[in-house]
Amino acid sequence: MPRIKVARKSTAIDMTAMCDVAFLLLTFFILTATARQPEPLPVDTPASTVKFKLPDVDIATLTVGQEKVFFGVPGQPIRIRTLELMGEKYQITFTDEEKMRFSLMESFGVPIGNLKQIIMLKGDERNAEGLQPGIPTDSVGDRPSELHNWLLSARYATKELNNVDMRVSIKGDSREEYPSIKKVLNILQDQNINKFSLITSLRGSEE
Repeated sequence: MPRIKVARKSTAIDMTAMCDVAFLLLTFFILTATARQPEPLPVDTPASTVKFKLPDVDIATLTVGQEKVFFGVPGQPIRIRTLELMGEKYQITFTDEEKMRFSLMESFGVPIGNLKQIIMLKGDERNAEGLQPGIPTDSVGDRPSELHNWLLSARYATKELNNVDMRVSIKGDSREEYPSIKKVLNILQDQNINKFSLITSLRGSEE
């Protein structure tokens, strides 16, 4: 009796569902990702063998280079509240649009009297070389420096919104002269901030 032959069929897997899931995940990551803004003051940090990851929140960064000081603090609500406190201190009114644009700036280095002009610029225009002269670090008479007030306002904002003490990190250029760093350290000590982090680039350990 002849054997019955079973017809062979090609194996096919429907990938439509997997492609849909892949594109949904890709769309989600694109929409939720935050583009990293270019640094307005690039610095060449000194090398170190210490491995310690800085937190992503509740920490202010002071970038020191070219005899300039730039200031930045993460978190849009913290930035907005810090700006409001500085506006109250210097009697400057910022619009809702200015507050929102400021909340997207990772760092800046300009006297508060010129801050409105910097806020309204586009990102590439704002980060043009030489446009931002740095935040003033010298006190005027009995009035503390603007950098002192930015730090103090950011500390108040962090405590008010997150109920934690703000940490401070310093990102200094390896070629920066000591007097510029000394001014920043004096401002920190005036606020009894004697513990801070130094941002360095990682190098291999010496054998």
